[in-house]
Amino acid sequence: MSRTFASLRIRNYRLFASGQLVSLTGTWMQRVGQDWLVLRLSDNSGTAIGITTALQFLPILLLGLQGGVIADRFSKRKVILATQVTMGLIALGLGLLDLLGAATLYDVYLFAFLLGMVTAVDNPTRQAFVSELVGGEELPNAVGLNSATFNAARILGPAAAGLLIDGVGTAWVFLGNAASFIAVIACLLMMRPSELFPAPRLAHQRGNLREGLSYVRHRRELLVPIVLVGVVGTFGLNFQITLALVDKVVFHRGAASFGLLTSLLAAGALAGALLGARRTHPTTRLVIVGAIAFGVLEVVVGLMPTFAMLAIALVPVGLANITFSTAANSSVQLASAPEMRGRVMGVYMLVFAGGTPLGAPLVGWISQEFGARWGLIGGGIVSAGAGAVVLALSLRHAAARRHEPAGRAGRSGRSGPATVPLPVPVSVQ
Repeated sequence: MSRTFASLRIRNYRLFASGQLVSLTGTWMQRVGQDWLVLRLSDNSGTAIGITTALQFLPILLLGLQGGVIADRFSKRKVILATQVTMGLIALGLGLLDLLGAATLYDVYLFAFLLGMVTAVDNPTRQAFVSELVGGEELPNAVGLNSATFNAARILGPAAAGLLIDGVGTAWVFLGNAASFIAVIACLLMMRPSELFPAPRLAHQRGNLREGLSYVRHRRELLVPIVLVGVVGTFGLNFQITLALVDKVVFHRGAASFGLLTSLLAAGALAGALLGARRTHPTTRLVIVGAIAFGVLEVVVGLMPTFAMLAIALVPVGLANITFSTAANSSVQLASAPEMRGRVMGVYMLVFAGGTPLGAPLVGWISQEFGARWGLIGGGIVSAGAGAVVLALSLRHAAARRHEPAGRAGRSGRSGPATVPLPVPVSVQ
């Protein structure tokens, strides 16, 4: 088996990836269906989509760190089983309301918020669980394949959702998502616990949350990618808002073409994820360059004059996005001690998804007030700018360390935050 698919040799990981592909396809179907239902109920309001997205991610901002503590304290497999069952029931409830014609905009807001509460626990647990499936040696490959699975679902889900919405309506999108959770639950139950690589369990005591924050703050190899992920996630990754508005308001298209745009974005991301699966040593420099490239390409997409040109330009945007996010995810997990990984990933997911309640309404408002294209252009400028600032600071930091006397540099490394020189691959701790 080639290096790209090395983790699939492990039975538990094969089960996990298979269940995730089906379940995430349903999740992406629901995301498209939810956006389209909100547009229908709100008379094409970008602000309403922004509010829905914010409510879905607000619990991650409020509870994401606690979700990381839960991931470190309990069996990750059992936690994921509980969250997947709950998320399936939430999708079923919204689908039945919509099917009966009783769904209102405020119902969508409520279900988005409930889904966010479960996601606040599910996200860091699933991210940290990958290391327990494969162990440290195959972790970069498994993270890359996880991204490939996620983005394959991004291709299948929106395309299927667009066809279902045009054919039978949004309700069947939500009901289809509810059914998809059966696959991941079955795969989790079929795993062999004896073949897992469990991390030491965190004892219940005061200060667990504070310890996780301090751990991240004093390690530059964690702090740099997490800060960049927070900025890009907050301002640049709002495609569920920006593409929906550009598709409907600028080019006067429908749900099927919106699904096509999302799928093309995912196609580029899938290519980037498969390339990332071959990478064994993600570097801080790759994270920074990936953020800059993504931001520049997002601006280019916002300037495309025709629908066809915009659609084609989304492919390299997806590739740059997943190169950045996979490198950041892998480097953060590899640089984290096993007993801290759940809390570190709680911080990671907090800044990655928790910034959305702040960024989504702002991007929605900008798109509504200044034109749908400016949601893409503005997000790209902020993302590229953040990468450029971090690159400049990192180069300055590296230059300063090169000019320090050897003894002083050694003392600085011991007494201050842990640092990793920019070009050096992150190592497994």
